[in-house]
Amino acid sequence: MNLSRGLQIINEFHARSVVVLGDLMLDEFIWGEVRRISPEAPVPVVEVKRESWHLGGAGNVVSNILELGARAVPIGIVGDDRAASQLRDEFAKCKAETFGLVTDRLRPTTRKTRIVAHSQQMVRADREDRTPINEEIENQVLRAFNTAIETADAVIISDYDKGLLTPRLLDQVISAARQKNKPVCLDPKIRNFIHYRGVDVITPNQIEAERAANIEIVDEASLIAAARRIREMLDCRNVLITRGEHGMSLLDDHDNLTHIPTVAREVYDVTGAGDTVIATLTLAIASGASLREAAIIANHAAGVVVGKVGTASLSLPELSHSLSDLDLANPHF
Repeated sequence: MNLSRGLQIINEFHARSVVVLGDLMLDEFIWGEVRRISPEAPVPVVEVKRESWHLGGAGNVVSNILELGARAVPIGIVGDDRAASQLRDEFAKCKAETFGLVTDRLRPTTRKTRIVAHSQQMVRADREDRTPINEEIENQVLRAFNTAIETADAVIISDYDKGLLTPRLLDQVISAARQKNKPVCLDPKIRNFIHYRGVDVITPNQIEAERAANIEIVDEASLIAAARRIREMLDCRNVLITRGEHGMSLLDDHDNLTHIPTVAREVYDVTGAGDTVIATLTLAIASGASLREAAIIANHAAGVVVGKVGTASLSLPELSHSLSDLDLANPHF
């Protein structure tokens, strides 16, 4: 793929719409300074200076899609609490549609609170309930999904293992998408792995791929064996394994293996990189890219965001710049 083709693909992003079904979270940051140790216990006292909030989990996938100029419709659950209101406000700020946010009054909105002092995370507090959603909430989520998919070009399923993606819900949404010929890309978690049957692309990282296939990846032969096993287990067409500093490896539905080396110059923070990968990959596929082309573009997107601190997304100009700077040919293992 050359630069001209890459730009042709990403310039189509603005005309695309993606349904994002997954675990929505609120990332809360408390920023401050440490000047003393508490007299109550041997812990630092953080003097709070400011607070900020960001879309986390599947919400970060939505944020990435919107930053790249496309339309995104989040489908997920929130609680009946202050964090839900904050989450809705964050979606409104980035002009995401919110009709797919289903309120489950039996659980809190998933919230991760990070206390940061002098650019160092001191502690993280999580508020969540990971029990599976009940049938009533399932049905509400399905109705929202079926409404959203009518005008969508593709579907992303973003699993953070917080209880939303039950076997029944996964089966019905994947079947509905396939019936409408909408590509489904899925970012997995191990607990639900066997229930991802029928997706077009699954994007495990290397550790997830090893655990799912029960094969340690130590060379190309074991990589191929693991990817094939996953593909056979799930009856899915394509397996894209993200491999950190080794880039990505794609086994497609024709059994062709492509290795895509990392393009990251500096790695400051890998938080949210998987969200960026699946958002960009799906948009590229929806814009007419082959899977190999889409993976190369997603690899460049990941190379940009790992150079940023915290949960991050990238803009279309940043992606264009990365594509123009680098030789896209001759991927290797």
